[in-house]
Amino acid sequence: MANMHDLTKEHALERGILVGLALPGISLGEAQDTLDELGLLADTAGVDVAVQVLQERGRRDPAYLIGRGKAEELVEQVVEHHAQVVIFDEDLSPAQTRNLETLLEVKIIDRSRLILDIFASRAKTREAQTQVELAQLIYMLPRLTRQWTHLSRQAGGTGGTGGVGTRGPGETQLEVDRRATNRRITILKQALGRIARQREIARKQRTDIFRAALVGYTNAGKSTLMRALSGADVLIEDRLFATLDSTTRRVSLGYNRDILLSDTVGFIKKLPHHLIASFHSTLEEAIEADLLLHVVDVSHPACEEHVATVIEVLGELDVADRPTMMVFNKNDLLDDRARRKYLKATYPDAVWLSAETGDGLEDLRLAIYNHLEGDRLTLVVQIPQREGKLLSELYRIGEVLHTDYKGNDVLMEVKLSQHNARRLLPNGRYQIMC
Repeated sequence: MANMHDLTKEHALERGILVGLALPGISLGEAQDTLDELGLLADTAGVDVAVQVLQERGRRDPAYLIGRGKAEELVEQVVEHHAQVVIFDEDLSPAQTRNLETLLEVKIIDRSRLILDIFASRAKTREAQTQVELAQLIYMLPRLTRQWTHLSRQAGGTGGTGGVGTRGPGETQLEVDRRATNRRITILKQALGRIARQREIARKQRTDIFRAALVGYTNAGKSTLMRALSGADVLIEDRLFATLDSTTRRVSLGYNRDILLSDTVGFIKKLPHHLIASFHSTLEEAIEADLLLHVVDVSHPACEEHVATVIEVLGELDVADRPTMMVFNKNDLLDDRARRKYLKATYPDAVWLSAETGDGLEDLRLAIYNHLEGDRLTLVVQIPQREGKLLSELYRIGEVLHTDYKGNDVLMEVKLSQHNARRLLPNGRYQIMC
């Protein structure tokens, strides 16, 4: 069974051509933006992009995606630029890939394959490697037939069904590959299921602390913000998908309050659905968070499109309704005053900062603290004096308005945030009616 290539490891600085498609309903500007983003992905994968080609069509050509004529023009481009790979900004069907490889006689990569190659090179932990392998196998499964087309070309007989000595082996080997792939997919899903259960156990052990998760478009500066807030030594690189593994660190907000903050894999336009599914266990840190910090590269011209993409992916994860705080990062790189004024009017509650310079970090800490402490409740509780740890915690994080004693119990009127009330006094524990 063939393995997928890893561009970043096997073919550093390959010469490549990028091909995009502008379909009805997609402006040339939008199509060019995604093609430019494909260029950043290609750079991350170690491809030296020689030229970009953008084709307008009324529909996708089922045989060549961009049409036979445009595909034949690509032959000249491949020769002129000595290209070794052509990368398409669309997902290709197995037939399209086969036809293009036959015509161009170079390696053909689609957007999903390119992202998977990058993920394969970036996966460091066992969990991330398992997730990437699962996504690769799901991608490869419908494309296994390409490995056996040489048998049908050799075959004689009627109806193109193959001749003596070719029909059985090809079909048998294809089925063997399919069974082996499906079996491996099942094993990987079970492994990720075990990892998810271990994560759930770990989360239950820390349910007494508020959890926030950084989400956002890839390269928005989430890891830089994580390091700035926590002081943790996390990987920071000006490339797409520098972070694959979820990292969780304790962050102090001041005011004697700490939270757990998790970094997650960045999102991107046209993110393959099976990739989202494969990374579900990592993204559970966002799914289970009490607050999402949606980090936006405010200096990027397409930042609003990035915001929309992230919201769309969060919807696929069923967390679009989770409490979310917009964090506009790279504030120091936005020089356009009119643009700044527009964004502040459009997103009035966003926190503006620069994780790189540290400007605005205290504003973010305060905003998180105010969210955590917001909508405070005034409660009257009667707590046994033996509950010294609970009483100490109420004095530490609550606002104690009045204290009295009744036998061996402490009567207390205290203001608490709803989060802390649920955490310290679950199900109305020790609460009494006034």
